[in-house]
Parts: sequence; C-alpha cells; structure tokens
Amino acid sequence: MIDNKGFYDLLLEQKIDFFTGVPDSLLKDFCAWLTDNADSKSHIITANEGAAVGLGMGYHLATGKIPLVYMQNSGLGNSINPLLSLTDREVYSIPLLLLVGWRGEPGVKDEPQHVKQGKVMLPLMDAMELPCAVMGPDSDAEAILRKAGEHFKAHSSPYAILVQKGSFETHKLKNAVETDFPMNREQAIERLLRWMAPEDVVVSTTGMTSREVFEIREAEGQGHAKDFLTVGGMGHASQIALGVAMQKPGRRVYCIDGDGAALMHLGSLAINGLSQCDNFKHVLINNGAHDSVGGQPTAGFDVDFGAVARALGYATVLRENDPERLADALDALKNGAGPGILEIRVNKGARKDLGRPTTTPTQNKTAFMQFLS
Repeated sequence: MIDNKGFYDLLLEQKIDFFTGVPDSLLKDFCAWLTDNADSKSHIITANEGAAVGLGMGYHLATGKIPLVYMQNSGLGNSINPLLSLTDREVYSIPLLLLVGWRGEPGVKDEPQHVKQGKVMLPLMDAMELPCAVMGPDSDAEAILRKAGEHFKAHSSPYAILVQKGSFETHKLKNAVETDFPMNREQAIERLLRWMAPEDVVVSTTGMTSREVFEIREAEGQGHAKDFLTVGGMGHASQIALGVAMQKPGRRVYCIDGDGAALMHLGSLAINGLSQCDNFKHVLINNGAHDSVGGQPTAGFDVDFGAVARALGYATVLRENDPERLADALDALKNGAGPGILEIRVNKGARKDLGRPTTTPTQNKTAFMQFLS
C-alpha cells in the first residue's frame, strides 16, 4: 500500500503543496491524513468538485503553482464543465493534478450507482482528452508523479491519477470535531419515520441516510414503497422531492437531506423556496461531516441553514435537536406553510453492521411509482 506521508512528500518534491476537493471513500485515508497534517490554508474541502477545480484554478493563476484536486469519480460530473470549458489546453490551459477515486472499476464489486461510472471511466478520460495514469496499492507512485510532472512541463494542462481500491494505508482521522448532541442520524431518522403518516412520501439523500432508511423499514417490518432512495447524485435529492411534491399536491413529501449534500448544490434551496410548494417538507440532518467517506468535516456547523432557507423563500424554518421535542417540531413542519425546513443537528457515525438496500434501484423506482399512483 501507499504510505500517506510518503505520497505527500512526493507531491512536495513536485512543488505541489495546495490540496482541495471533496472526500471519497477510496481516498479517505489520504484525505484524513491531509486534514490532520496539512495547514488549513493549504487544504480546503469544497462544497462540490467543480468548485474545487475553480479554487485550484484560482490558486494557479495567483501563484503559477500546480494544485492537487481530489474527488470520487462520480464527482467528475460536477467537474467536467470547468475542466473542459476553463482548464483545457484549448481554453486557458491550466495545469491541475486530479486525484480520482475509481469507484465501480470493472471487475471490482461495488454498489449499483458506481457501476456505470466505473465502466466508462477510461473512455471518459479519452473523450475529454485528459491524460491519466492508474495507481494501485503496489504502484510506483514516484514514477506516476514524475510522469505527471513531465506532462505539466510539456502541456500545462490537467493530468489525472485514477486511484484503485485499497491503494492508501489506513489513517484514522484525529482532528475530528467532537459533538454531544442527544441523537445520531439513524436515531433521528427512526423517530421521523415512526412519526410520519401512512400516506406520506420520503425522498432520502445518498450515502448512509438512504441505507438507514432502508434498514429501519426492514426492522419495523414495513415495505419500502414509500421511500425513494437517492443512492447516487449527491445533492439532488431535494430537487427530486420537489418534482414529486409539485405533481402530487395532495401528498406531503419529506426530503431527508444531509448537510454535505445540501451544501453541494445549495442553489437548489432557492428553487425550493421560490416554488411555493406547500407540501414540500425538507428535513436537513446536519452532522457536520462527510460521514459516508471517512468523516471529513463539512461547513455544516458553520452555516446557518435556517437563515439561508428563510432568505431563499422557505415559509417555515425550524431547528430541533432534542428527541423529546422532535415530534412537536415535526408537527410544526407538517402544519406550517410550505415549503418548510427542519434542521436536526446530530452526532456523526453509523453502525458498523449497517447494511445496504437489498432491492435494486429499478425495483425501488417501480414500487415508489406504484405508491404514488
């Protein structure tokens, strides 16, 4: 496996000392090492991957130096536009080192939402004319970075390293924000689902949230037709929920969202707020962390989501962390004018034995559409 500090030192030898991006499960150990060891001004976790490309581009324009931009390959969707319309050799020709976790690599078992992205990874690099190297646990990282450096000198444009599963040595995040809220995310979701009416609709965000929704329904002996599990497309659950709510005005639609997901596409809150959709109910579970990919911090605890939502047109804005008062807050969300939002701050972390949905995405879609009809 690749030693995290050793890889960092190799980057410094290439004069790469600025790091930005969105954490990924395959990069979580290196990202955690950066969080623990890099200066906060030289390591910035961004809201989305396209923003990381922009931040890295600004850094290069100001310093002439090359930044490292890290992401999961699913995040390439957010970054393709700035990569092709700004950093490409035929536009501004900005050198960036992209460190991309290769989820869904062919031949490696992974979740459904990663399979297609993984399968098209290399053809996508070719289509973008973005040179890349594949780095695994036994790769010569020094040689890969040397080749990237040669590319930067010759072409002054982006170069990608596709990182395979298990490449970096384990590093447990030490500089984690410790919280003492009375609930974790699963406990908050469990109370929410038990409180809801039988006809209510759920759209849950990606990651641990949808996995917990599924397992709570299983434990309660309930079906899964009421829940659309947004297993991919981080940050888009609230727009899916709004689309459902606008077409089903007689049903309350609850979007169970996360802080990292909401921040990733914060502009969607403006569309939600301006919709005047009375049956759209936004439950934002804020643990201040990218919990599914290593627990790296988000800006969740530094942002006043209530003030943002109110400014963007949400009619009802609430926050409640106390499980004893949560039902009252949910009643206020249900009965208040819409769109409404309830923020619940919780401790990060999940059960080690947390499972995954046993139904396929298409089975989930079919059952959900039947429930709505």
